[in-house]
Amino acid sequence: MSISRDQILDSAAQVFCQKGYHGASMADIAQAVGLQKATLYHHFKGKQEILSELLDNALSLVTDNMTHVIQMDCPPEEKLHLAMRTYLQTLCEQSNLSSVLIMEYRSLDQNLYNRHIRNRDRFEKMWRDLIQEGVGAGKFQCESIPMTVRALLGVMNWTINWYRPDGNLSAERIADQFADLFMLGIGPRTHSSRKKTTRAG
Repeated sequence: MSISRDQILDSAAQVFCQKGYHGASMADIAQAVGLQKATLYHHFKGKQEILSELLDNALSLVTDNMTHVIQMDCPPEEKLHLAMRTYLQTLCEQSNLSSVLIMEYRSLDQNLYNRHIRNRDRFEKMWRDLIQEGVGAGKFQCESIPMTVRALLGVMNWTINWYRPDGNLSAERIADQFADLFMLGIGPRTHSSRKKTTRAG
């Protein structure tokens, strides 16, 4: 049976998620995908190449999804809500890949690490630009846009540590609650203060 590169990457993401990058071996990945270790080296030179490609794929996925939301013709507060839904749904639906993206990038060798950080910074700039759009429109108020984005992404990224697909809340509902916290705060408010948003897609 022929094993594709994508199948190997899927198995590697699962192994890295379970054991961590440094705790996983090429033998673990080969076993997970049903290959001999020697055969695995015909597809990838080693763990660094696998990790780098997984991180590229993960960033490409979340960046493409974010681009789709940003290009929508809607007010910045609705756009931010939709961006949060889309990002959190991606994290929860692609849990293994998300775990690698958030937890394992520090395991890259220096040159690959530097390249990844540049790509990650471009993704984070999309969020900063979105917040800036809201500030400019008088819809958001924050002392520091970079700090706001770090807090926003930090809250969503941490979700992968406790989210369960069979839990009481869907990824969409969790994103809705996070959006309320960031855009409305935790002070008292009327039921009408929360605006409905449309689903991205």
